[in-house]
Amino acid sequence: MLSQAISTLTDKLQQLNFQSHSDPIIQLSVAVKAMPVIAWLAAQPIYPRIYWKGRDTEEEVSAIGSCKDFFYEEEIDDNQLSMEYQAQRALTNNQEVRYYGGVAFDRTTECWPEFGRARFVLPRIELRRSGNDYKLLVNLNCENCSESERALAIEALASLASPTPLPPPNKVNLLGRSDRPDRYHWTELVNKVTHPKFIKDTPKVVLSRLTQLEINEEVNPWMLLACWQGRNPNSFQFGFQFSPDRTFISCTPERLYRRCQRELFTEALAGTTTRGLNQEEDEQLAQQLLDDTKNSHENQLVRQHIVDALTPLSNYVGAEKLAKVFKLSHIQHLHRAIRAELKPGVDDFQLLLALHPTPAVGGLPKEPAMSFIRQREGYARGWYAGACGYFNKYESEFAVAIRSALIEPGRINLFAGAGIVSGSEADAEWVELENKLTTILSILTEL
Repeated sequence: MLSQAISTLTDKLQQLNFQSHSDPIIQLSVAVKAMPVIAWLAAQPIYPRIYWKGRDTEEEVSAIGSCKDFFYEEEIDDNQLSMEYQAQRALTNNQEVRYYGGVAFDRTTECWPEFGRARFVLPRIELRRSGNDYKLLVNLNCENCSESERALAIEALASLASPTPLPPPNKVNLLGRSDRPDRYHWTELVNKVTHPKFIKDTPKVVLSRLTQLEINEEVNPWMLLACWQGRNPNSFQFGFQFSPDRTFISCTPERLYRRCQRELFTEALAGTTTRGLNQEEDEQLAQQLLDDTKNSHENQLVRQHIVDALTPLSNYVGAEKLAKVFKLSHIQHLHRAIRAELKPGVDDFQLLLALHPTPAVGGLPKEPAMSFIRQREGYARGWYAGACGYFNKYESEFAVAIRSALIEPGRINLFAGAGIVSGSEADAEWVELENKLTTILSILTEL
């Protein structure tokens, strides 16, 4: 029972001898019986609320509250962020302690309220599932007053609620839809990017679109994420809710990287087609994707950029020469796996700077592509196409926040992008944007 776990953790907190711990970050845990992790999160009264589920692991995490929060609302100085990151990582040698958060797509531009240009949280309480094993954890940050941390942790545990069923999904009544850029301006942008004079120096720009759905009812973001999760189980699934007003959720196929000590795994995921109506048609579309010059070129650009970015930080970098097909519920992508052995001392901040944003969401070369997006796209991406995940001293994992939604009162914001390279056609790329929204739109409008 959850109540027994809360009681056990409270007893541990009351008996805790701070003098016996050398680390300023203390983590206590207790095993609990199985419970629905997202439903537990949705029932809690504490913010922030954070959810994380990896793509290739049997781990699922819900986290609430904060005992350490570093938040950058204004433009970030990379040296300052590096020092802050090093300070957080150095606080503990406990490999179970994690900071969860994200970095915006473009740290030089205005970002969403509460999310900022970067924000990472050491949660107060976590519910973690690993396979069939569940545990409840409580974190204490004893850099300053240990007794106040003890009291805050006990108070947070006392406020915990048992999970209740998520509200049943209902069809959302859409009052209106707007796209930014609209189709006319999208065509203008694609034509500019594919103009021979432009593309000679900037061979790829990833253009994106904000689709805003106006609604007059409340949408439970965790119900929406749970439904999305059911449609695309082989994706990363995560959500960040720093206040009741805004929740960012994502069901993304794309890994930025996973680090285990000095071993790093990443990938080139670029090039898209739809799924077939039957197995024969699906395989035919997959083969056409593998044979398509435009999509193969786009994937090769991403692969080469990642290899080039990792080479100065690594003793070894290896990438698959031949692309494979990565299948999702409504679309399929070209995929190449990449592995690296990092040099001693390389940290996650250096990796984020080197790899994010990838050419799969920004373009090549990075700076002129980012400049074009900044000046022409017409909206602030915020955490869409940013990097979201967790880190500690021993391991980290970050996903690229595509296939995502920002839920606000009276509005659902959806995002989709397409890589524009030589041979791209505006109408075909617009259809690709629609295909990438098919899953989430079907959840919202067909229930």
